[in-house]
Amino acid sequence: MSVAELIGFLLLAGAAAYAQTLTGFAFGLITMGGVGLTGLLSLPDAAMIVSVLTLVNATQMLLKGWRDVAWREFGFVMAASIPMLFGGYWLLEWLAGTRADILRLILGIVIIISSVQLARKPEPLAKQSGEGSFLFFGSIAGLMGGMFSTAGPPLVYHFYRQPMPLVKIRETLVTVFALNAVFRIGLVVLSGDLPSSSNLTGLLAIPAVMGATYTARRWPPPVPAAAMRRIVFILLFLSGVSLSAPAVVHLLRTLP
Repeated sequence: MSVAELIGFLLLAGAAAYAQTLTGFAFGLITMGGVGLTGLLSLPDAAMIVSVLTLVNATQMLLKGWRDVAWREFGFVMAASIPMLFGGYWLLEWLAGTRADILRLILGIVIIISSVQLARKPEPLAKQSGEGSFLFFGSIAGLMGGMFSTAGPPLVYHFYRQPMPLVKIRETLVTVFALNAVFRIGLVVLSGDLPSSSNLTGLLAIPAVMGATYTARRWPPPVPAAAMRRIVFILLFLSGVSLSAPAVVHLLRTLP
């Protein structure tokens, strides 16, 4: 990356970490959506760097919050998430070679659907969901995490419907994201698909992520949570449309 591209990526990662700390989601979606729109990195390289930055953000948040994790539900989610993460990673590598437009289209659709789903405040359930539901949503999250390092939306929707304290929901989600990031990073290393040395400069965003996380926790903005969710929804929805529309046009032009 050039200096200008690196600065742009630092700002993007910092904004994503800030939003994630305040809302409990959206780091991967914002970062991957921004990368897809600007072309700062290839999507596989960006997903790898997002995994590392997600781990940094999660570790910083869990230094004090790990005691509030709902370990039983966490176990069910991870049992389904990890196998599907491998499948999502394989699918990413297969599409990244000669099907770049399809890959951008999938990412755009994922962002659009996720933004609409996250904009709605889930109706709380009278009693907690069964074990099978955590396995189901964990598997979807694993697939999305393997492809784009964006495991959040299905889990956010499911957990926020549970009759659980909000702090327990937030810290459980962050722990899931952290462990998914660890497995995904390990998978990239073992497969030898590390980003090029020039793209690895994106890891310089670690201080930006740490600074944004601390700032959001120490000095949250005087904006209601509902308003913050709407702002994130609008940004994600527009980025999803902007990312998928050109891919659709290009694919239609290539049809016989």
